[in-house]
Amino acid sequence: MAIPLDYETLRLIWWALMGVLLIGFTLTDGYDLGVAALMPFIGKTDEERRMVINAIAPHWEGHQVWFILGGGAIFAAWPFVYAVSFSGFYLAMFLVLAALILRPVSFKYRSKHADPAWRTRWDWALFIGGLVPALVFGVAVGNVLQGLPFRLDSDLRAFYEGTLLGLFSPFALMTGLLSVAMIVLHGAGFLATKIEEGPVLERARRIGTAAALVSFVLFALGGVWVATSQMGFRIEGIVDSMGPSNPRYVPALPAPGAWLDNYGQHPWMLLAPILGLAGPLVALVGIRSRSHLINLAGSSMATIGIIATVGLSMFPFILPSAIDPQSSLTAWNASSSHLTLWIMLLVTLIFLPIVLAYTAWAMRVMFGRVTIEQVRTNPDFY
Repeated sequence: MAIPLDYETLRLIWWALMGVLLIGFTLTDGYDLGVAALMPFIGKTDEERRMVINAIAPHWEGHQVWFILGGGAIFAAWPFVYAVSFSGFYLAMFLVLAALILRPVSFKYRSKHADPAWRTRWDWALFIGGLVPALVFGVAVGNVLQGLPFRLDSDLRAFYEGTLLGLFSPFALMTGLLSVAMIVLHGAGFLATKIEEGPVLERARRIGTAAALVSFVLFALGGVWVATSQMGFRIEGIVDSMGPSNPRYVPALPAPGAWLDNYGQHPWMLLAPILGLAGPLVALVGIRSRSHLINLAGSSMATIGIIATVGLSMFPFILPSAIDPQSSLTAWNASSSHLTLWIMLLVTLIFLPIVLAYTAWAMRVMFGRVTIEQVRTNPDFY
């Protein structure tokens, strides 16, 4: 079968698509997580909390497709990355899944009983379902930047030598808090477009203001931390970007500050950290001017910029190894075969536009603000 794209180009495309799927998940399901994390603090009465819940209720299930697509893409396009990350982060993934399971259960069971204590317990379950995934995903990114404690033997068997508590290093906790702040900011930005003006929205704006400032400060602090610490890996030698995948013996070495190398070689990449820093400030302008579109645009810019900064800083590394740098997984040594990547690309070109079109259609159909009056009178609301 003649494949019109060479192996290196397909690997680059799939590396970029992995980033697109992560950003797509964070932009869509991210505001659901952010709203859930906000709910106990911005809804003081049952009606107010029901209004917040119904702002995201029509969308959250559809947004799970991005999560599934991301996991499926890693499994099919980057099998070694899937094997190492899902085994190394097994307990962390269990925490995420347990928290995510709380969300649909809370949606369904909260309204089954009118008892205030019953509903309050499910409201806090929703809070956990929003906070824990945001925190754990951020902690995972921090660990990837530091390098994971895994190695591959001569038979390509992966051995992860870390622990769950070992994931929560000071730097990883900082990236986890940055992730929470970013998600909360995005949730507050979404609520600005989705619920009526009133005390709930004012509380969301106040928390969104704090989240924007925290996002800006922590992202800037993270950049300084990466630049001045022992963090970073560099490939020292020639890598065959067209050859078959072989995750062993990549010529990689620890190199403090190496995560900044790509910006010197490709200045256009600076657009990502600029977006990451400018996004929270734009969101602040939107909050202060009460412009819900500027608010949501700023939180979206922050999300795109922060995630893109991580990927561009690390390229071509995907999962560096802290205990055996030669076992590190990169865009060149951890992909599926040339034919597999090509077939998957064709499938993606067919189905990704369908997913995007469905998401846009759902947003259009459900467009409009949720009000307290609708919550009181609409029997279909949670």
